[in-house]
Amino acid sequence: MRKPMQPSSLGLRGIELLRGLPPARLDEICQQCVWRSFDAGQMLIAREQADRDLHLIVAGAVRVTSYSPAGRETSFRELQAGTSFGELSALDGRPRSADVVALKPGLLASMPPAAFRALLQQEWTVNERVLLRLTDLARGLIDRVLDLSTLSVQQRVCSELLRLAQSSGASGNEIRIAPAPKHADLAHAVSSYREQITRELSALAKAGVLTREHGALVVRDLDRLRQIATSRRAAG
Repeated sequence: MRKPMQPSSLGLRGIELLRGLPPARLDEICQQCVWRSFDAGQMLIAREQADRDLHLIVAGAVRVTSYSPAGRETSFRELQAGTSFGELSALDGRPRSADVVALKPGLLASMPPAAFRALLQQEWTVNERVLLRLTDLARGLIDRVLDLSTLSVQQRVCSELLRLAQSSGASGNEIRIAPAPKHADLAHAVSSYREQITRELSALAKAGVLTREHGALVVRDLDRLRQIATSRRAAG
């Protein structure tokens, strides 16, 4: 990370965990944090690292990921400005369980673990939000384990395309996903390789399910995509 920056409680107003706290409380929390800017592609946290701080994303975006001994990357989630990461190590004092890499330039406010635990004791609303966040994280990891153990790569790719299509807000049986997702990003999302993603997308294009047009991915047959995602035969 770059050198520490001058703190400003204005940046904390957009942090989800701290939403609703009075300005005086935010000023106090601001002074407890170390503020640092970061660049895209920068490693912010390494797995097994001794860092124990809670990191608040004031600006930018990051990816929580991990690498196997062979170098294969498995991504868990992407986090945008207003969210946070590092709660587990801040609470239990154990080494980091994953790597965190910056997706685009941004700014972090890092709170020491003692200050974070004191905040949880003093502010019930923050405590409740952390509990709900950890519950959501646990449920998401359970779903991911089930997907990896029961679904083929083809099904996982189709499920991710369905998610992207639904998040576009469009309706109907033909939906445009713009910009088209990068093969590497799809590979991260479904825990596979870029080459495998390329093969699966080519197969879907051959089947007439999707096409590429002017930088967008067009799902021509959403019902067929949904059918492939849930087909038992595809899981073999």
